[in-house]
Amino acid sequence: MRRVLYDIRHLTAYDYASTVSSARCVLRLKPRDAAGQRCRAHGVAVKPQPRRRQPGVDFFGNAVESILIDAPHGALSIEARSIVEVSRPARPSSAGESVERVAAAALRERALAPDSPAHYLYASPLVAPVEAVTAYARNSLPTSRDALEGARELMARIRADFDYEPEATDVATPLTEAFAARRGVCQDFAHIMIAGLRGVGVPARYVSGYIRTIPPPGEKRLDGADATHAWVDVWCGETAGWRGLDPTNAIEAGADHIELAVGRDFSDVSPVYGVILGAGEQKLEVAVDVVPIEG
Repeated sequence: MRRVLYDIRHLTAYDYASTVSSARCVLRLKPRDAAGQRCRAHGVAVKPQPRRRQPGVDFFGNAVESILIDAPHGALSIEARSIVEVSRPARPSSAGESVERVAAAALRERALAPDSPAHYLYASPLVAPVEAVTAYARNSLPTSRDALEGARELMARIRADFDYEPEATDVATPLTEAFAARRGVCQDFAHIMIAGLRGVGVPARYVSGYIRTIPPPGEKRLDGADATHAWVDVWCGETAGWRGLDPTNAIEAGADHIELAVGRDFSDVSPVYGVILGAGEQKLEVAVDVVPIEG
C-alpha cells in the first residue's frame, strides 16, 4: 500500500473592476476524512477579514464554511492550506456483481445516510437523463456484465473518444453540449460518465479534489501547476461499495488523488460559491500546489 503525505495550497483570488460592498461565500476547501485519506491539518486565510465565519457540514458529509464580508473591498483572496495523508490499499480488480444486480440493489436501498446509493441514482441539477449518453454507456454496461469492469471500460472510452480542451467549455456548459462536441474538461467528462452510469441503473457520484501532477523528466515543477480536478465514484453493490474512476486520465483514483467533496454533481461541491453586492466585471485567478512531503 502506497502512503503519501501532501502539503496542499489552494488560492482563489478575485479582482473587481469596481468596489464591492459585501460578499457572502460558502467554502468547501477542507479535504475529506474518508476511506484511505485523512486531513491532518487545515486552515483558510481570507482577505479582507470576514465579519463572520461559520463552519459546518453539508448533507453529503463535506466540511463547509460560510463567510460574510460586509466591508467595501476591491479584491478578495481565499487561501487554503492543508496537510493530507493518502494511503489507499489495492482493491480487487472485479466487484463480482452484474449491472443488473447492482441496479436492483440500489432500487431496494432505503437508507438515507450521506453515502447511500439512493441519492446518486436519479437526475440531479446538472446531470439529467440523456438518451444518447445512456446508449453510449450501455455499449460497455450490458445488464449481465460485471458493473466495475463495465465502468472501467466506459471510463477508458471517454478518455479515448473525447478531447481535453479547457477553452471548449465553461462551468455552465450543459453535459449535452460537451457530449455532442466530444470535448471539454474534467467536470464535463465526470458529468457525462455519471449520466451514462445512472442511465443504466448504476449509482454514481461526483468527486471534486486535486490530482498531483508530475513534470517531465529533467524539468522543474512549476508553482501553481497542479489543479482542481474531478472524477467519479461508482457504486458497485453492497459488498464492493464505492470505487473511484477518473475518466479524464482513464485511471482509478489512487494515491495521487485527494478528495475535497462528494455530491450528485458539481453544483453540490463547488470549492468557492457565493454572492457579491457590486457592479462591473471581475477577474478570477486559481492556483493549486500539491506537494508530496513524504512518500
